[in-house]
Amino acid sequence: MMGKVRNGMALVRPPGHHSMRNAASGFCVFNNVAIAAQYAKQKYAVERILIVDWDIHHGQGVQDCFEDDPRVLYFSWHRYEHQKFWPNLRDSDFDRVGNEKGAGFNVNVPWNKVGMKNSDYLSVFCHLFLPVAYEFCPDLVLVCAGFDSAIGDPEGEMCATPDIFAHLTHLLMNLAGGKLCAVLEGGYNLTSLPQSVCQTVQTLLGDPAPRPANLDGPCLSALESLHCVRSAHKKYWSCLKHAADLPTCEVSTKRNKVGEEEINEEQSKQEPVWRECPKTLPPDISAAALLPDDGICPERCYSLKSSEDLDPSIVNKLKEHILKDTEDCETLSTLSRLTVLIDKMEKNEIGSGLALVKDISKAVICVVQHAAAAPMNRVLVVYVGDGVVPFHTNEDGKTLVVQFTTQKSEEIQSKYLIPVCLQKDYSDIPGFIQATLSLLLPLGYEYDPSLVVVVQTSGCGLSHNVWQQLIGLLRGLAQGHTLVLMQEDQNAYVGPTASSLLGDPAPPLGPLEAPLPENVESTEKLRLRLKADWNFLLTTGNVK
Repeated sequence: MMGKVRNGMALVRPPGHHSMRNAASGFCVFNNVAIAAQYAKQKYAVERILIVDWDIHHGQGVQDCFEDDPRVLYFSWHRYEHQKFWPNLRDSDFDRVGNEKGAGFNVNVPWNKVGMKNSDYLSVFCHLFLPVAYEFCPDLVLVCAGFDSAIGDPEGEMCATPDIFAHLTHLLMNLAGGKLCAVLEGGYNLTSLPQSVCQTVQTLLGDPAPRPANLDGPCLSALESLHCVRSAHKKYWSCLKHAADLPTCEVSTKRNKVGEEEINEEQSKQEPVWRECPKTLPPDISAAALLPDDGICPERCYSLKSSEDLDPSIVNKLKEHILKDTEDCETLSTLSRLTVLIDKMEKNEIGSGLALVKDISKAVICVVQHAAAAPMNRVLVVYVGDGVVPFHTNEDGKTLVVQFTTQKSEEIQSKYLIPVCLQKDYSDIPGFIQATLSLLLPLGYEYDPSLVVVVQTSGCGLSHNVWQQLIGLLRGLAQGHTLVLMQEDQNAYVGPTASSLLGDPAPPLGPLEAPLPENVESTEKLRLRLKADWNFLLTTGNVK
């Protein structure tokens, strides 16, 4: 809170989130995170604190401390199995939303079956935790970091691999100006526990998150839980107003026969096997800038010099496919250096980059063609601004384009070219953030690109703070390999963009008001149209 450190992790024992005000419980004596939150309120007059509890047990002690306090937003997902799993409390279910002034500030996601995977965790973050957290806008984030929710744990019996905690941590680091403290709770597998802790710490240190494994979409039981929680909280949060009502039919996990339960219990006893995330060093250069000759390179950025020799083979290819043999030496030089930058990013010599270019259409075409040429590469292009995307997407899946635009588009021409229409020239910040969290991020994670290209056209009018939030969130994809393309007249965005590419936390947006109804309707209609092709856009068990 004094600004001396950005974030931290407390490796404490005993854990704390089960402890009540007047009683120890579940190996916990003092409720470490609850005490920390109370201390922050008293010592530093912190107005809004977010507590995220990803331990596999419900932190009933934290809930008990703050369930009537609107200054503390408590998120917990936990193994519940319809109250059959410890602590076996009715208060751990989805409809326990908080009391009196604290109603809506207690968010429980009950897992009603074991075996939840990376997709289930990310889906809850994208469609519930993050939208509510951004609307709340915390001044401090505390994490009850229990790793019994990781694969191999005998208590949790879940299947989420250690690398997922890098992504959960990264997504939370964009809140509260980066003020985040993870506090160790449970974890009982001596292989997955240290791997998960290391993933969390490396991310806090600024290392890029590894590309996530096994993202095949959320399971039916996870979607049913997500549906119930969103329905229970829709009257408290503007970002959930469009959520479906509570399901009227019985959930699938209650329809199991006794014989089926016995089979599932027998299967869960098998020792799980998972691939340890490969150890990779951070890139030699965190971020590089390609600017006009009179441009000033931002601090801590590597400048790609215009004096470097051009590769003749690249020059010939550019002349043939993009420049059509014109003698535009300046554009030729810029595009050639863009290909150098992409190659260095692919080799992990450079983490990310930004480029100011004269002709943004030619630059986008050059980057996409060069980056997608390798057989295993996939490129996610996030296009912010009106106009026609300057290339065609093929159905081979090599390129996915998501365009934020103020121009209405009634038809989705391709699964891989998705227009997100927003009214009022991007001034509806809540609407833009909602579209980013509920559409762009799920699409990005399911697509799993090897490179993210972010394009901003002149005059789009997106504020610096929102732009930095967008860049910061997208850096969780593609091992942090993000290339930002802007036109030469956008010098004002160079500093904020470089800051985000270097891993600096984006400035908070403040508590978000309700998005424009027309933008909510447009985003939700688009999600419903796309969910047949993209599993990560599902928010209910009804896939029709």
